[in-house]
Amino acid sequence: MKSNKKAESIAKGIKLLILDVDGVLTDGGIYFNDDGVEHKKFDSQDGLGIKLLQLSGIEVAVITARSTKSAAHRLDGLGVKHHYHGVLDKSIALKDLTEKLSIGLSESAYVGDDIIDLPVMTKIALPIAVSNAQDIVKDYALLVTEKRGGDGAVREVCNFILKSQNKYDDLIQTFIK
Repeated sequence: MKSNKKAESIAKGIKLLILDVDGVLTDGGIYFNDDGVEHKKFDSQDGLGIKLLQLSGIEVAVITARSTKSAAHRLDGLGVKHHYHGVLDKSIALKDLTEKLSIGLSESAYVGDDIIDLPVMTKIALPIAVSNAQDIVKDYALLVTEKRGGDGAVREVCNFILKSQNKYDDLIQTFIK
């Protein structure tokens, strides 16, 4: 991720990372089996990045326009306590989430990929787009990942926040014994 001083400065104070699902936690594909059951592919390294943020005391939440059992199952498995599904106006969920957690917009980051994410990205301190995001979304982002959604972009963001807060090295050391 090509960083900049402004993004690094903001990332130092991030207490909440909010993620979209389709195109961010997944590759954006919608897969169905012959029975019409939807499947999604999630990146395991993204999942560990989320766990690392949680271990460091940073809240992780999801706001997604679609509602799928597979996404809810994955988020529950990762211990993400706050996820909003089937939300077309994501700014409403953002308001509810930040009030519930008592975390300000100036302490929040969001990762998105499409125009439905802009109402949140234009309100929070650190808007981030995945590399496969729509160009208009990249225009509103302070950071654009090098990796694509569903292919390590979320881990890239998690590492960036942890490194900006000087928490990354200590967390890694807990795995090296």
